[in-house]
Amino acid sequence: MNTAVVCSGGLDSVSLAHVLGHEGKLSRIISFDYGQRHRKELDFARAAADRLGVPFHLIDLSAVGAALSGSALTDDIDVPDGHYAEETMRITVVPNRNAIMLTVAFGLAAAQGDAAVATAVHGGDHFIYPDCRPAFTEAFAAMQRTALDGYADVALLVPFVHRSKADIVAEGARVGTPFAQTWSCYKGGEIHCGRCGTCVERREAFDLAGVDDPTVYEDADFWRAAVAGRGAA
Repeated sequence: MNTAVVCSGGLDSVSLAHVLGHEGKLSRIISFDYGQRHRKELDFARAAADRLGVPFHLIDLSAVGAALSGSALTDDIDVPDGHYAEETMRITVVPNRNAIMLTVAFGLAAAQGDAAVATAVHGGDHFIYPDCRPAFTEAFAAMQRTALDGYADVALLVPFVHRSKADIVAEGARVGTPFAQTWSCYKGGEIHCGRCGTCVERREAFDLAGVDDPTVYEDADFWRAAVAGRGAA
């Protein structure tokens, strides 16, 4: 099954690309520039495509992203520290981001003759991001079957939607994903900050999976306090 992967350059999507590459199913990597402050992640997505020997498509959605204001990922709003399980992380929501990206990805996949589009949404995203939940992915897949009816048959693959980020780390490690060549931090500095929600979740996932974390963090120990605080809440 020729499968296009929507890839941000982060741990989850790069691991998914490596899993599909290992299985001989990866056809291309599709990434999106929506004006994100941490757009350095796109360099990691491009590097993954080069490493896996597949075409890389970078779609410019910067004008769309500029209109989706109010998120710490696109506006001049501080990215909060702490765990994703905290309500403060809702400021990182970009409305309809996955719905928009997947719609474009499905059009590209249909035009290129791919059989599927894969995205690395996972169980840990459900609390904050509505377009990462199973109800969304199921409805989106049904919508696309209708949208492409009679033209193409493109499936939506979400192998991690009921799994944790620790599961993704374990799967990525199984196929030799170079985790140091992925970018998660929403603050977009020189190295991972270690304090924002995605850094905390990343560090916790490696610990839960029992896999060595090669990431260099500005604050390598903050995650423990953030996780402990969540447990006490």
